[in-house]
Amino acid sequence: MNDTFLDPAVITPKIECWLREQLENASAKGFVLGLSGGIDSAVASVLLNRTCGDNMLAVIMPCHSLEKDLKDAYLLARKFDIPVTSIDLSAAYDQFLVSITASGMEISDLAKANIKPRLRMTILYSLAQSLNYLVCGTSNQAELALGYFTKHGDSGVDVLPLGDLLKREIKELAQYLGVPRVIIEKPPSAGLWPGQTDEDEMGLKYDDIDNFLSGERLTPVSLNDIILQKIDRAEHKRKMAPICKLR
Repeated sequence: MNDTFLDPAVITPKIECWLREQLENASAKGFVLGLSGGIDSAVASVLLNRTCGDNMLAVIMPCHSLEKDLKDAYLLARKFDIPVTSIDLSAAYDQFLVSITASGMEISDLAKANIKPRLRMTILYSLAQSLNYLVCGTSNQAELALGYFTKHGDSGVDVLPLGDLLKREIKELAQYLGVPRVIIEKPPSAGLWPGQTDEDEMGLKYDDIDNFLSGERLTPVSLNDIILQKIDRAEHKRKMAPICKLR
């Protein structure tokens, strides 16, 4: 195993212990998270299930989503007997667009796509508040560093158990936990539109991002500058909103 990898057998109990501490600190009963059919949410779901059993809820929230992603999400839930529910947000999303159009305003295609994770965040917090659960995010280190998440969408969470793991470490952990190979091997995608992939949208390969975050110097040299620029531009997404200090 590459020495930049964290041993899954070592980090799994550490993450589980950390999750239990978060519940205790918040006096919460369990966790809720969105289950997309992708590798990150699959790994997070299995870890939550190992940590607190049935005191968790995986929520599948299709919004004009690909049928394959839904099948993969249910496959994961069945294999590990994970408590799951499905809430279709397609009609709510469509109504958002109708209301915006009726106002005479127009928004970009990217703004339309980002409505989806913000709707999902609203659902997760509604369920979490009702159940006295915490909302678990699924972002990894590469996504957090480059700002590859929707502000106040999939970043609107209480805990990020995978936030210190590179994408390749997520894959190692998924294999260790027994996540179905069909989920591990499919191209990472936020499912914002048909054919969308993380790497195409970022313009970077996860391997390059992981190597950079591990301290390696990339070739061509321009890749290093591109990643640094993305990290700098995303700084506002990783912070609370600035306050105009008057005292």
